[in-house]
Order: sequence, then structure tokens, then C-alpha cells
Amino acid sequence: MGSDKLTSGDSGGDAGLPFQADLLILGGTAITPNGEEQIDIACRKGRIVALGKLDAQWQADSEIQAKGLHVLPGVIDSQVHFREPGLTHKEDLKAGTRGAVLGGVTSVFEMPNTHPLTLWPEDLQAKLNAAEGRAWCHYAFYIGGSGINAEQLADLERLPGCAGVKVFMGSSFGDLLADEDAVLKSILAHGQRRMAVHAEDEARLRARKALVEESRDVCHHPLWRDVTSALNATRRIVAMAEEVGRRLHLLHISTAEEMSFLAHHKQRVTVEVTPHHLTLQAPDCYQQLGSFAQMNPPVRDKRHQDALWQGISSGVVDVIGSDHAPHTREEKAKAYPDSPSGMTSVQTLLPVMLDHVNAGRLTLQRLVDLTSAGPARVFGIEGKGRIALGYDADLTLVDLSAKRTIRNDWIASRSGWSPYDGKTVTGWPIHTVIAGQVVVHNEKLVGEPSGQPIRFLEVVNLP
Repeated sequence: MGSDKLTSGDSGGDAGLPFQADLLILGGTAITPNGEEQIDIACRKGRIVALGKLDAQWQADSEIQAKGLHVLPGVIDSQVHFREPGLTHKEDLKAGTRGAVLGGVTSVFEMPNTHPLTLWPEDLQAKLNAAEGRAWCHYAFYIGGSGINAEQLADLERLPGCAGVKVFMGSSFGDLLADEDAVLKSILAHGQRRMAVHAEDEARLRARKALVEESRDVCHHPLWRDVTSALNATRRIVAMAEEVGRRLHLLHISTAEEMSFLAHHKQRVTVEVTPHHLTLQAPDCYQQLGSFAQMNPPVRDKRHQDALWQGISSGVVDVIGSDHAPHTREEKAKAYPDSPSGMTSVQTLLPVMLDHVNAGRLTLQRLVDLTSAGPARVFGIEGKGRIALGYDADLTLVDLSAKRTIRNDWIASRSGWSPYDGKTVTGWPIHTVIAGQVVVHNEKLVGEPSGQPIRFLEVVNLP
């Protein structure tokens, strides 16, 4: 690929003068739509403007010497809970996005279960205002789908900065809990964008909670929130969506039975899995970590984990999201089941998955599809998800051979802990580039927060 492959408007070169870039990334191995390519990358005004052998013809304000590193399209984490507003003792937008870029993540979708809930235009705008000038990575925010705003969702989902509609069929509270058929059908009928769903059967969860209230044993978390509670909800929402032709994105699938069912319903349904369901395993994780391994839906045993990996191998899985959902150590240390579900994970998404690449469980190209190209395709994100001319210059540079041990003191979250504390991994993010600006250099935060709202093809974006 030659350096003559330039976007329109470039000057220089022909007059014997070098082309000018804001940033040059030299000597790395880029993961492009062609596969692995040893090419240089020129970035200007937040975009990729040239690919090829560029060092002799280009100059730049800054350079990254990337020999020995792989350059990935910026990682997109399409499921995080940054807790702002209302729960900022656990997390906030600045700390959460700081952890994201330290972990190589360049864009995030944040969830609506904050205080207040994100249900109306003013709630979304308050989050956009809070992120401006404070977010280290790019951001978008989900609107919660609810019985009280269902008829307005077609307009709400098209607001600038909105990632779409998120529905909680179980494991939520107040106006965010949407477990009745009439409410779900109304939400599905009002809107066109792909709808994200947490699928657990609320009635079954309530009926079975006595099992763990009596035992108070966190090892029984997968018994309470069992396979049937997940499968029933997944079957139910898929059937409803098929009636109206609505596209779905099913979050954090955790069971072999769901994966088998979804393999036959992929026409309008996309599937997410998480690193913790791919990495941790019951009962060992509960015996070792106690409630710090507690998530909804639960981490399950090897049979289910194997099925999730098979879902990746067979292409049923479209996206990996972290489901970063922090709580303080004091909250997590409460006696089960009074302990809250959730863990920090945005910062460890890429290191943990690179370790799986090193172990041969998936290829680097497949990981890029799951964390960059996949989210861009599923959600219709403008300008992101691939290394190509004209695309946004969001880039994640990793060393596939670097060995690091994840430590709690590395975690930038306000909660300050990770379930992977003490885990040694192979593969690590070294530099993170946001819109052509280096924000992590040699594993250290540099510069200032420069994240911007993510733009979507199905949204009325601001100029």
C-alpha cells in the first residue's frame, strides 16, 4: 500500500515538501480489513489520512515508534456503568474513562441505571454535559426503556449522543424494570434502532430468592439466577421482537442453552458475551473471591463457559462488552445476598482477552472483530471500528508478548479493585490514541481528556 493513498485536501509532496500530520505511527503491524499489515499511519484532524510507507514523505507534530507492536482499531466497550450521576462514590465519568484508556478502550456506551435514571432528554443532556472536558475516551449514553417513556422512545433514541434503548427485564429497580408483556411490547413498537436487553426472568428471580436468603452462600448465586431464568427471558423477548420486526442486542449471554437457541435466531438478533463469563468459572471463582465474583447474570460452570467460546468460534457472538459495574469493597464485602452484583472490568477487558489470544482461544483478528468492527457494525457507529482512510484516528497499540500482572493499584476506578488482582497475563496495551491525540503513552496517562460524543448513522447528529 503506497503513500499516494491520501484523502482529498492533502498538500505537499508534489512540491517537494513533506506531507504534514498531527501524529505518525511508524513501524507497527496494523490490523486492517486486509489482515495484518506492516504499515505506517498518518493522523490529522482526528482522522486517518494516509497508510503505507510514510516516514520519508511525512512529518508530524508527534510520532510513535511502533516497531514490535500491533496497532488495533480503537476498542469499543459497548456496556459500562459509570454511576454518574448519583452514585459517584463507586465511579464517575472521569475515573471510569481514565481506566478505559489505560486499558486501551477508546469508546464506551454507558448504561441508564444512575440516579436519576436516564429516561428523558434532560437526563441524557446532563450526562453529556458531565462528560464534556472530563471524559478521556469517546462516549454515548443509553436511554432506559420504560413503561413511562415507551411512547416517546422513537424520538428519544435519535437524540445526539444516545447509544439506543436499554431494557432491563430483570435485575433492576423502579421505572427501569420492564418485566410485563404489555410494557415490553410497547417499548418494542416505539422505535427502530437496535435495542439492548438484559434478559432475566424477574418473576422467577423473585420466587427463587428464598433459596439464597436461607443458605446465604454466594456459591449458590448461579442456582438462584439459574439457566431457566435466563433462557425464558431470552426466548420471550426474541419472540416479541420477531412479531414487530425489531432488532435486538442481547447482553452478557451466560448459558449454553441461550447460545444454542440464539444460533437459530440471528437474523435480527446480535449477541454479547463478557470477559468474566469467558474467564472466571464456578464454583472456583466464588470459593476464591466470594461476592467479588458476583455478577448478574452469574458466572457459571465450565459447560456454559465452553458454550460461550463455541459461540465465538461459530460466529454467533458479535460483540464483547465488559459490563463494568463497580461497587466499593465495603459494599461487595457485605454478607451474601445483601452484597451487590457487579465488578470493575473496563480497564481489564483488553488485557484479559489478549491473554486468551496468547493461549490460542481466538485470533487477534477475531478479537478486533468482537471489540471494534463488531460494535461499529451492530450499532451503526460513524467512522469507527477499522483502520482505513477517512476513519477516525482512534487506535490501540498493544504488545502481544508483554507479560504484566494485574494489580488493584493499577485500577483507575474509584472502587479501586479488580477480580483479576494477581493474575498474570500475556498481551498488554501500551499506547492509546483518541482522535489522533495520544492519551496513554508507554502505559502512562498523558495530556488532557479529549473524548467526544459518539456519532451514529441512525441519529440526528449535531454538526
